[in-house]
Amino acid sequence: MLTYNDIYEVLRKEKYAEPLQLLPKNFVAEFSQYVNENAVDYTKTEILDSNMKSKKQLENSLSLFRELMLRRKKKILNLIFVAAETGIMKRDYENMIDIEKEAFEKMVKAFEECDKELSKMLHNKENKKEANKMVLFRQGVDQFVDSSGSPIGPYKQGELVNMDFQVAALFVSDGKAIFVDEN
Repeated sequence: MLTYNDIYEVLRKEKYAEPLQLLPKNFVAEFSQYVNENAVDYTKTEILDSNMKSKKQLENSLSLFRELMLRRKKKILNLIFVAAETGIMKRDYENMIDIEKEAFEKMVKAFEECDKELSKMLHNKENKKEANKMVLFRQGVDQFVDSSGSPIGPYKQGELVNMDFQVAALFVSDGKAIFVDEN
């Protein structure tokens, strides 16, 4: 049977220890039972001093429980960040209650998906920069050598050419060509 002192002690350990603390077995169920057993109808006008003390102790118990869960959530969030960055997620995992483990796993997966999407976005952006672009020459251009040393051209006015983006950008900036596939 859980007591007020037990709840206080569990919070104290969680508060002053860096790692996530192992909760007593069936802690949440026992806390629920504690609350239900100590809940009394306090709406009567004649409240005895002992009832007043019990009411205050019950309110404090609820407050302690909320603070305990908040501290555990903060620690779990830190563990999620570590797991998402390093891929290691075993630290303190065994000290989580089932619902915390489930939330932890979902959040780690969500962070991993976010990282994958971000990587895709960055990868596609780089590919677009390195990709070839279709240009239409507005005036003739003599043969030249590209950055790899290969000869390119000559190109005539009105000729449509698929070429390296960086080279195409030079022609477009000089006004000698326009991008065809731009909106």
